[in-house]
Amino acid sequence: MEWIRDHLWQAWLILAALFGIVEMFSFDFVLLMFALGALVGMVAALLGLAGVVQILLALGSSLALLLVLRPSLIKRLHGGEELLIGAEALIGRPAIVLTELGDHTPGRVKIGGDEWSALPSEAGIVIPAGAGVEVIEIRGATAVVRPLSIEPPR
Repeated sequence: MEWIRDHLWQAWLILAALFGIVEMFSFDFVLLMFALGALVGMVAALLGLAGVVQILLALGSSLALLLVLRPSLIKRLHGGEELLIGAEALIGRPAIVLTELGDHTPGRVKIGGDEWSALPSEAGIVIPAGAGVEVIEIRGATAVVRPLSIEPPR
């Protein structure tokens, strides 16, 4: 029994390593908090505290880390810009008119390196070829664009 008590810290270390390894596959930071809690249990074992106290400290610190540290880690991890893909990524991008755009005559625009059919956003306007526009909406395979307004210098 004394041998077990003397080497209990190693069991906590192995448990922490196992939680850490499994965390690498899940990457949700829950098992990482349990791994850190197991390290607290290991320190408690090295200090010679009773087994029940080790377990309570390990569980308590794991729960505290889950409630305090994990939310801020998740927020920091997901705090960047939202990744837009597909048609959503085109909204707000500049484009060049390749063929004239009118009310009832869709034309062509170049958005990045791709050609799209396009319509003006407002009725009654004609946008000539070569003009700069901004994509404001994607309807199916057609970009809805508005002219870029360039104010004259004052």
